[in-house]
Order: sequence, then C-alpha cells, then structure tokens
Amino acid sequence: MQLFETIRNGWKLVDLRKKIFFTVMMIILFRIGSFIPAPFIDAQALAASFSTTAQDTATTLFSYLSLLTGGALEYGAIFAMGVTPYINSSIIMQLLTVAIPALERISKEGEEGRKKIAKYTRFCTVILALLQGTAYYFYMRNYKFLVYGSEAAWWAEIFSAVVIILCFTAGSALIMWMGEQIDEKGIGNGISIILFAGIISRGPAAFASLYSQIIQGKWIAVAVICVLFLLIVAFVVFMTAAERRIPVQYAKKVVGRKMYGGQNTHLPIQVNMAGVLPIIFASSILSIPSTILAFMGNAKESWFTKILGLFSYDQPFYVVLYLLLIVFFAYFYVTIQYNPVEMANNLRKNSGVIPGIRPGRPTSDFISKVISKITLVGAIFLGVMAVLPIIAGYFGNINVSLGGTSILILVGVALDTVKSIESQMMMRYYKGFLD
Repeated sequence: MQLFETIRNGWKLVDLRKKIFFTVMMIILFRIGSFIPAPFIDAQALAASFSTTAQDTATTLFSYLSLLTGGALEYGAIFAMGVTPYINSSIIMQLLTVAIPALERISKEGEEGRKKIAKYTRFCTVILALLQGTAYYFYMRNYKFLVYGSEAAWWAEIFSAVVIILCFTAGSALIMWMGEQIDEKGIGNGISIILFAGIISRGPAAFASLYSQIIQGKWIAVAVICVLFLLIVAFVVFMTAAERRIPVQYAKKVVGRKMYGGQNTHLPIQVNMAGVLPIIFASSILSIPSTILAFMGNAKESWFTKILGLFSYDQPFYVVLYLLLIVFFAYFYVTIQYNPVEMANNLRKNSGVIPGIRPGRPTSDFISKVISKITLVGAIFLGVMAVLPIIAGYFGNINVSLGGTSILILVGVALDTVKSIESQMMMRYYKGFLD
C-alpha cells in the first residue's frame, strides 16, 4: 500500500509525473518486445514445450531463465535474453575491478572512471548476449523449434543462425539501453525496474493456476499457499530492512567560537548487504552444465552426461552446491564492497569512537567481526529463500525453480523505488509528504 500511496503523491508533481510516465512507457515497450518472435523460430511449438510436464535438464534451465524475461524466452522473442547478460556482466566487472589493479585505478577516477567501467560493462554485455543467444539457438535447433525443414541448404541454416543470434544480441543491447534511459529520465534503477516488470508479468498466470485449483475444490491448498506467500513477503521485507546498528560517539571540538560534534549516532550494517546478487551469480555458474547439455541435444548417455546431470534442479547435489555458492558469493561481495580498515580510519579522522573499543586496529577488527556475523545471517537467509522452493517443488512434483528469488527481487525493487520517489519528493519539500 505504501508503494501505491507514494506513487499517487509523486504523480501530483509535474516533473515526477513525467518520470513515472517515462518509466511506464519503457516497461510497455519491454513487454511488447517480449512477444515479438525472432525470425525462423516456431514460436508456438517452443511455447508448448515450456508448458509440458517434461522436466529434462535443458527445459528446466530455460524455464528458470524464462521467469527473469517475463516469458520472452518461451516465445523466442527478440528480448529472449532479458537483462541476465547485463547483470552477469556487471558482476563480472565488479570482480575484475578487484582482481585487476588497472581496472581498480580506473574505478577510482571519479565520474570519468565510472563512464569507462560502464563502457566496458556494455561490451561485456554484448559478448555474453552473443554467447547466450548462440546457446539458445543450438537448443532450438537440437529440439526442432526452427521453421525450416531438415532438408534445408547449408547456407540457409547459416543465414538463419546468424539472424536469430543477432536478433537476441540486439535485443539484449536494446534492453540495456532502455535501462540506462530509465536511470537518466525515469524513476529507480532501470535494469531492476525491467527485471521487476518481467517477473510481475507472470502474476496473471499464477492467479489463473490458483483459480483452477479453486474450481477443482482445493480451497484449503489455495488458502495455505496464499498465507505462506504473505508470510514469506513479510519475512523478506523484515530481513531486507533489518540492520545491526553499531553505536558511535563523536568527541566535542571547538572551532573558533562554535562547538562541533558531541552527538551519539550509529553505524548501520544491513543484514542482507549483498541483495540478490549472490543468488543470481551462483545460479548463473550452475547453469553452465545445463547449457552444455542444451548444446549436446539428444546425445547418448555417458559418464560425461551423467556428471552434467548432477547439476539439474531436482538433484540433491545441485541444492547443496547452490547453497554453498550463495554463502561464498555473499561473503565475497561484502568483502569487496566494505573495508573495515577504511571505515575505522574514517571514524578516527572524524573523532568518532565505538564505546568500549579502542580506535585503530581494534575498531577495524570489531567491525570486521560484526560484518562477518551479519553476513552469515544474510547468506543463510538468501540460501533458504533460494533453496526452499526447489525442495518444495521436488516433494510436491512441481517446477518452482526461482520462487524465492523472484520474491526477493520484487520486494527489493519495490522498496528501492519507494525510497527513490520519496527522496525526490523530499528534495522538493512536498508538503503532503512531509506532513
């Protein structure tokens, strides 16, 4: 309700209204592009394959990715790759910035450095989109989802492959551009808004499924699902807003005739500092074996295919490895984003101390210990949200590969959008908001 109330108040301001309208128009264009199929693809047969109950590794992989694209992957649309190439390239650039000193120096050059990193991220996005588009083409070719027959000339196959792959790559580049336009002229983070729109578009299908269950007389099951959904959303909101506050005291100092400092404040440490990035990065890595199987098509079963089969969503090995990777990437992301030594030095420069802790190294050790404990709690929270739907789907014999992650993304983007609108309203001293 707060989201709709904030949007309603923001709509009263002319400039905010333009930004909201621009964001909505970008979302509409994204949804239109999600239903325009690329050439040479049998969209009906491809969509029918996703609606079947066959849970082979390749189908499960693309069903998993389809949720992030709002169903565009199911139709072989020009936006089939969605925002995943950009998200993965952003994470890769963050990792490379830590690993490569030259990139680290560029990132510290202020606005010019950020522009260079953004340019490299765009190039990386195009390369990843090209690779993912190629993998998706081979999947459709191996499973006979292309319109040309088996007797087609070799040059016709090459031409159709180039057209399909370039359409997917151009679609990802266009989505990246749309996200940057939302950042500049709209409300909130552009890529997050597009990802939010893709996931929320699956809502009508979910409600239709619940309605069919009601028609079949399964009232209790539907009620339990709705209650669990509300409880999960409330839990995600609570954990997203949860933080550990480290008390900080600033010493009083006299400058001229004025006295500064002397106040008591706190250093907020969020429980879920990494957001959903550990889940996205872990799932991207674990999808590589399934992508290889998609390349292989209907290959004969061998020891190699059995090993790759262990990375299927319905395998216990995948669940355990998924959980461990989420914990690892949560710690890794927090390590590269937060520097306890720098935080301790900033406190000392501003005459701030943590009560009972000496300045300098003891302060940095204390902050590091707190961050480590909080990160573990956040990583376990992310792991439970990502793994529990898979376990529930395994025992319930249904495919819910990304249920927990989708809720995390929806809640996180909604809260960030509300904060973005409220901050812009506060800058304009909007009376209705301040009251």
